Amino acid sequence: MSKQGFAVLSQDGAGGCCPGLLTAPLDEDQAETLAKVFKALGDPVRLRLLSMIASRAGGEVCVCDLTPAFDLSQPTISHHLKLLKQAGLIDSERRGTWVYYRLLPEMTDRLAAILTRPAGRPGTESAHSGTAA
Repeated sequence: MSKQGFAVLSQDGAGGCCPGLLTAPLDEDQAETLAKVFKALGDPVRLRLLSMIASRAGGEVCVCDLTPAFDLSQPTISHHLKLLKQAGLIDSERRGTWVYYRLLPEMTDRLAAILTRPAGRPGTESAHSGTAA
């Protein structure tokens, strides 16, 4: 597995780093930055971890509650959580012996906005959206 880190997409309020994919082509830097975040999500274990963290009542979860859900060692789970954190998808806080993780909704909102089709844009309707008579 690669040891390279993930760049965090800009989280400023001025439109962020990347336009929607259907509004303007991404430049090379934007595509590279965005690919690193999607790479973090491209692993099934990391995707499940993110889902478990995001769906947790109260908004945070202890690593001690995440580890038993996987047939992986605790260091491996910690590595996956580290990659999600480096990608800007989650944050953590140590409390005594345990680390608690929470979703950073700004990043998931930004990803959703990048992938969202602009309303009313011509030619973006699905070819399969017709209804049977």
